[in-house]
Amino acid sequence: MPRLFALFLRRLRSAVLPALLLSLGASAALSASAQDPAATAPRADRIEPPSWWVGMAEPRLQLMIHGPGVSALRPALDYPGVRIAAVQTVASPNYLFVDLDISPQARPGELPLLLQAAQGSQAPLRINYSLRPRTPGSAQRLGFGPKDAVYLLVPDRFAKAGASTAPAGMREAEQRSDPNGRHGGNLAGLRQHLDYIAGLGFTQIWPTPLIENNSPKASYHGYGATDFYRIDPRFGSQADYLALVSEARERGLGVIQDIVLNHIGSNHWWMADLPAPDWLNQWPAYTQTQHARSTLLDSHAAPSDRRLFTNGWFVPEMPDLNQRHPLLANYLTQMSVWWVEQAGLSGLRVDTFSYSDKQFLARWSARLMQEYPNFNLVGEEWSPSPAIVAYWQRGKRNHDGYQTAMPSMMDFPLHGALLAGLTQDVSWEGGLNKLYDALAHDFLYPDPAQLMLFTGNHDTPRLFTALKSDPALFKMAMLYLASVQRIPQFFAGDELLQTSPAQRDDGAVRADFPGGWAGDVVNAFTGQGLNPAQREAQDLVRRLMNWRKQSTLAQRGELMHYTPKDGSYVLFRHLPGQSRKLMLVFNKNTAPISLDTRRFAEMLTPQSSGTDVLSGARHALGQTLQVPARSGLLLEVDN
Repeated sequence: MPRLFALFLRRLRSAVLPALLLSLGASAALSASAQDPAATAPRADRIEPPSWWVGMAEPRLQLMIHGPGVSALRPALDYPGVRIAAVQTVASPNYLFVDLDISPQARPGELPLLLQAAQGSQAPLRINYSLRPRTPGSAQRLGFGPKDAVYLLVPDRFAKAGASTAPAGMREAEQRSDPNGRHGGNLAGLRQHLDYIAGLGFTQIWPTPLIENNSPKASYHGYGATDFYRIDPRFGSQADYLALVSEARERGLGVIQDIVLNHIGSNHWWMADLPAPDWLNQWPAYTQTQHARSTLLDSHAAPSDRRLFTNGWFVPEMPDLNQRHPLLANYLTQMSVWWVEQAGLSGLRVDTFSYSDKQFLARWSARLMQEYPNFNLVGEEWSPSPAIVAYWQRGKRNHDGYQTAMPSMMDFPLHGALLAGLTQDVSWEGGLNKLYDALAHDFLYPDPAQLMLFTGNHDTPRLFTALKSDPALFKMAMLYLASVQRIPQFFAGDELLQTSPAQRDDGAVRADFPGGWAGDVVNAFTGQGLNPAQREAQDLVRRLMNWRKQSTLAQRGELMHYTPKDGSYVLFRHLPGQSRKLMLVFNKNTAPISLDTRRFAEMLTPQSSGTDVLSGARHALGQTLQVPARSGLLLEVDN
């Protein structure tokens, strides 16, 4: 058998892996132990997940054990309430997959898992595997939702505390002068400024990925994982991450973890010893995805185009995972559950959501929501089409019968419509009409209030740049974000009117947050060095988001809007049986207008009056409303 397997590996190396290695620039596909299993006595170097819990909704746990020749060993276990249900091997002799059935009656403790060689040729290897008690209420945890406001930040660019560290084995050191290099932001720096985020009125933090990304360049963003279970040591330790989540919770802040299911980094530890040839989506030569998201929905699409979208790679440095492989699919699912349970998260944001295998995504999301019925997951589907985004939301009745359990998706269509509505001139199909039409498509979504609307993120040009550096438009965008029927998401630094090139430039968009580094001349945390426009913008965000925290209408109200007319646009939020309402008014004209409020008789009465959320000024709404030029008003209405 060893000779046959060695022959198989030689054929594998000559037939499949060269194209892969050519695309990655790697020098070897398999470790020395994979080439010659007999060269080293079997041992277990890694076991994932690294721990688990009693009382999970799914009683089956699958362990991935990795080490030289470990597939030749046979597991044994004697622990009340836990039994070995199945054992699987793969092409590489250095992996062993062990399925455990964990009874609800099992007690927390150390599982004595023995790995025994055939015929007792050597002493068994012993793994003391930690089976832990769940935190009380863990399964009932409440995920983020329309009650929340989310603050997105790039940890490497937000704040740095302490001296620079260069852990052994990390391929990229800190170089703050390089826009695409590591700048040294870390978990300690983020923890120091949680009060600032909470003070702005936000209730959730979404950091871009914090797990290890040991790439030689542009590793700061975290989207090319090299170890799914390790916090990148340049950010800090796992203990630092758990402390961040705990300290954030004390300030009323939940933490949403950013994860990637579609791909890994080319220096992921798997790449030195692939479990199986089909662990990745491989091609005879490097093949890039064509990003044609519609092919998955298109009843006329060629199967080859669908395959290219899902199986093509993003870039040569990001190997594309094959989630159709059942062991990999289970690995990714358990990894996701592990982080939620381990860290006490309030949500997961899934990068490049639709690029993964769609049947896997349905099972993955169902498993997460099975474990945490009140949790939330938000997927990135970068499409301007509401029909495509709606396809992925839980409860959608699709033409092909497909369904996921995803409660939330990123609202790219409304994001684009908001920017266009504010910046384009008035026209039949442009300007405010585009914004109106985007909301008019809410009928496509099973639950539009659960969509996450953003004015900007780490992949888009800065908001102030997109709004042509116009403070009046910035204010309108903030009023809309705070009051529309969505989960608002804000990008750190936009409260300071940070700018970027108009075309995508990641390094510039993700520029350092002022004051996050010792010696910064401008400090947004203290206000030192901010110009008057920045102070005003920061105060606007602070006042709106803190107001939203206590506004049930902004969080839960139904929405009614009126078609734009003469450069103005009006929408309301309301609750059945309540006379109080929210009224948002935009006037994009270069002159003040006298708005005829009798048009809004469904929402207003002749006796209605409104209080400006920002200024406190009172406005009579019975017949007319005076709206200044190029402005927005957000009013709490009393009927």
